Amino acid sequence: MSGHKDITLYTSALAPNGWKVAVVLEELGLHYDSIYIDLLNGEQLTTTFTQLNPNQKVPVIIDHTNDNLVLFESNAILLYLVEQYDTHHRISVVGKDKHLLDQWLFFQAAGQGPYYLQFFWVSRCRADAQPSTTERYRDETLRVLGVLESVLNKQEWLVGGKTTIADISFVTWNVVAFSALETSDIHLKKQFPAVYR
Repeated sequence: MSGHKDITLYTSALAPNGWKVAVVLEELGLHYDSIYIDLLNGEQLTTTFTQLNPNQKVPVIIDHTNDNLVLFESNAILLYLVEQYDTHHRISVVGKDKHLLDQWLFFQAAGQGPYYLQFFWVSRCRADAQPSTTERYRDETLRVLGVLESVLNKQEWLVGGKTTIADISFVTWNVVAFSALETSDIHLKKQFPAVYR
């Protein structure tokens, strides 16, 4: 297969969701090419990219081994990749644990990602942000970290007793949160040691 890539990943160096897909592609040993979209210059808004993802967000994958299937939404991509390629369940689970894994992926997509992004945006990119807005998203980020801490201080991984795509889906966003909260008076290593670990 030298030179042949199974998957094309459209991503951005700035996108935690793109990085988590890259981590899963690496974990599964898949051959892929990354195409970096310049979000700051609006490349995601072009007609060419919009044909891949009408929502104009990264990541997007094209699976060339599966009739050039195009998928967007990072957690949908993660589920597809493990269902298609993780036949030995190295980073996925089966049975009732599969439902628990889905639960965490939904929580990540609906809770962690949006709140962390908004907190990062208002605290780092908007000098004119109202203090109440910054405080709201900071508090929601801390709440999500607290949810994760309440589970991870009792067990090493979110589900199945091993690293899964559930854990991977949170890691890249946690890096963003820890970076954004680092300058405040919050002591993340002390308050959320299990998440930090």
